[in-house]
Amino acid sequence: MADRNVLGGELGTCGTEPMTGFYRDGCCSTGDEDAGLHTICGVMSTEFLDHQRSIGNDLSTPMPQYRFPGLSPGDRWCVTARNWLRAREDGKACPVVLACTHERTLDVVPLDVLREHAVDVPDDAAGL
Repeated sequence: MADRNVLGGELGTCGTEPMTGFYRDGCCSTGDEDAGLHTICGVMSTEFLDHQRSIGNDLSTPMPQYRFPGLSPGDRWCVTARNWLRAREDGKACPVVLACTHERTLDVVPLDVLREHAVDVPDDAAGL
């Protein structure tokens, strides 16, 4: 059975440049080994990246040993549900692509909260 998104549809690809996902397959898929629940497809913002660094989760610095390129504003990345929720509580949440956010996110974050931060990002943002 295919992974489902928070809207009940098939889970879409979050990002491939850089390649995201717990499994580095471009999707916010999850499994038993994903203790952090990397299930929210977020569009990185400066505020969110700064917030994550302030709580000890530096998403900007490359770490090649973990196949992590370091992120910039505008990048799409599968973030943990708990860290995203903490950022939201601190007023620093990044936008969320619902079609690419795994349904397991709903174990941590209610859909109405995700909808408050929803954004529709085209696959090709070159025209923006």
